[in-house]
Amino acid sequence: MYVSHCILIVVISFAIGSVPMGVLLAKAFRLADPRTIGSGNIGATNMLRTGNKKVALLTLLFDALKGVVPVLIAYRMFHAPYALASLALLIALIGHCYTPWLKGKGGKGVATALGGTFALSWPVGIAFCCAWLLVFLFTRYVSLASIAALVAVPLVAWLRLDLDSAIILAGATAIGIWRHRENLKRLRAGIEPKMMGKKA
Repeated sequence: MYVSHCILIVVISFAIGSVPMGVLLAKAFRLADPRTIGSGNIGATNMLRTGNKKVALLTLLFDALKGVVPVLIAYRMFHAPYALASLALLIALIGHCYTPWLKGKGGKGVATALGGTFALSWPVGIAFCCAWLLVFLFTRYVSLASIAALVAVPLVAWLRLDLDSAIILAGATAIGIWRHRENLKRLRAGIEPKMMGKKA
């Protein structure tokens, strides 16, 4: 029974995570395909470059829900322990980052990780947000803040949940960092754009 639950959670989580909301919302609102502008990413940050803040916010919301829903399904339907719920988040993030609907391309997984960590355990979600905000406020780099938030997740999960969950979530962190590899190259080269205020 446990194996069948694992398989179902993996299938459901990947299916939910793989829905390319950025592309679908761009089509629904008749905006430019996010894959053809800016970084080519389908996430909320690149959706801002379409000039439509409403759609960018909707993208953030729906991408976050792609992390929330699989974790809640694991908890509510299958009464899963933390580790299995963490697996649901990991698989949803993989689906988001490597969706078959876009030939294996996708987003960077930050919003999905954000939603999923809050659904998994609110202290882990709070740690994610605090790490992101602190690094962003000091550097104004969205990418660096996102990486810091992703790194915080398995560390806090180890303290608040259990080692198995932390190991699984470390896999999600590794994927998220890998998806930011171009940002890391630009950061090292000093050419990564900052997100400044209106005055700047």
